[in-house]
Amino acid sequence: MDDDQLLRYSRHIMLRGLDIEGQDRLRAARVLVVGLGGLGSPVALYLAAGGVGELLLADDDTVDLTNLQRQVLHDTASVGRRKTDSAMTRLAALNPEVSLTPVTERLHRETLPARLEGVDCVVDGSDNFATRFAVNAACVGAGVPLVSGAAIRMEGQLAVYRADRPDQPCYRCVFPEDGETGETCSETGVLAPLTGVVGSLMATETMKLLSGLGETLDSRLMTLDATTMQWRTLKLRRDPNCPVCGGRDVRAP
Repeated sequence: MDDDQLLRYSRHIMLRGLDIEGQDRLRAARVLVVGLGGLGSPVALYLAAGGVGELLLADDDTVDLTNLQRQVLHDTASVGRRKTDSAMTRLAALNPEVSLTPVTERLHRETLPARLEGVDCVVDGSDNFATRFAVNAACVGAGVPLVSGAAIRMEGQLAVYRADRPDQPCYRCVFPEDGETGETCSETGVLAPLTGVVGSLMATETMKLLSGLGETLDSRLMTLDATTMQWRTLKLRRDPNCPVCGGRDVRAP
């Protein structure tokens, strides 16, 4: 790293367990961020600010006025623009060292495997089960870790699924694919800063995973009831009959 980089990332480098080696791992990492909304906004901002080397920014939507209550990556002048374009403008201004690649088509099971080539981690902040299940299946197929979060009303959740470790559960082990579409923020509402809390934690887990810092939330689901500000952490178990990951050899390294 040159002098400017040492200054930019100095507060990271000071951290025991991260230091220059961990920052270099972040700078060499390639991350796919799925969704640039309430959760993807803080994820993308903190990963870019923290020096993750390349971000693939996936969203097929445009910025709407109703987004601005919580999607802090975008501003009023961005209304009507593609979210990927708005995001790239903001992130390039924040940290011009980070390589940014827009992904404007909707991700689905057929196209996701190609998008995961060379990716070190996927961060899923999408707002629908179809995308979440497709992303999970692609991560399992590619052996790529998945950081997954959700926020609605006053409730948030976060988990890390280590598809690179065959003995650990995947998203499908925990959430059944039963055809339900699930609730959305447009139907039920969501408290604006809740998405910031969950999204920031998603970025935290991603950077820990990439840099080797601390212990990530593997095989655990953390939930938050913001009404009472109560946190719970649930231990997750792998389903040996899971239709997505059940066929993996748990003895594999």
